[in-house]
Amino acid sequence: MASRSIFLQLHVFLILALATTAFSKTLSPYYYEKVCPKALPTIKRIVEAAVYEERRMGASLLRLHFHDCFVQGCDASILLDPTPTIDSEKNAFPNINSIRGFEVIDKIKNKVDKICGRPLVSCADILAIAARDSVVALGGPTWKVPLGRRDSTTASRELANGDLPSPFMDLPALIDNFKRQGLDKRDLVALSGGHTLGFSQCRFFRDRIYNGTNINSRFAKELRNTCPPEGGDSNLAPLDPTPVCFDTAYFSYLIKEKGLLVSDQALFSGGSTDGLVKTYSYNPRVFSADFANSMIKMGNIQVLTGKQGQIRKNCRKVNY
Repeated sequence: MASRSIFLQLHVFLILALATTAFSKTLSPYYYEKVCPKALPTIKRIVEAAVYEERRMGASLLRLHFHDCFVQGCDASILLDPTPTIDSEKNAFPNINSIRGFEVIDKIKNKVDKICGRPLVSCADILAIAARDSVVALGGPTWKVPLGRRDSTTASRELANGDLPSPFMDLPALIDNFKRQGLDKRDLVALSGGHTLGFSQCRFFRDRIYNGTNINSRFAKELRNTCPPEGGDSNLAPLDPTPVCFDTAYFSYLIKEKGLLVSDQALFSGGSTDGLVKTYSYNPRVFSADFANSMIKMGNIQVLTGKQGQIRKNCRKVNY
């Protein structure tokens, strides 16, 4: 009888723990600790393997989280495929033929659901964790990711076109864009430092290397070999000289007028963010700390919690 009583108590505790986790209205780094303790280590292993196989994937997974959060909040709307009722954000101008890493997220979702025994970890949380683990895998800082987001049942290509910061924006436009998301100038510069990782397509920097006035002439000339005046839109160039290493070279390049995108160089153009760029360029500890803090702040944008949204079974599709 005693053993049966203990079993019943444990059963009731587990049910209560699952219910609390499923409908919590606040994010917590320990959200899955009791209900699926193997979830986060599993995500980390898959991300590390993906980045090891293709170093560029780290930047791609970081960008997925960023592009998700800036459009109707951190709700995994970026992952939804187009349907008669879903105008997919994948087809927005900043994303089409550019955003990538979806197969890695699919692999994570499938593996985690099997380990947890059911769809328990949201796609939005997977994006947030994968972004952190990608940065760590490439030598960057770590941070405790607040968890408990739920997934949206909608997406908006129109919002993606309007809300994602453009690579052609000047500093006032960038400041305003980030402010609308509840992010300040320090967040703007720190998060832009994510461009210490990854590459950009020719179509996003062509005008700058041929017509820009605040660009190092030798740097522009070198890039013209990669990006001709016409054609080669998808040709890639690194956003900084060490595109698979999390460091401060991105900021050092801005000081030398070697920012690849207009929106990169705008951060060091005689404006109010010049001081931060200089600080980050010679103080990697400050940059890493600010980047981690701003990632946490960004990850809290308009999150769905409690009974809002859903936990998708397939990150590309809404549950029906």
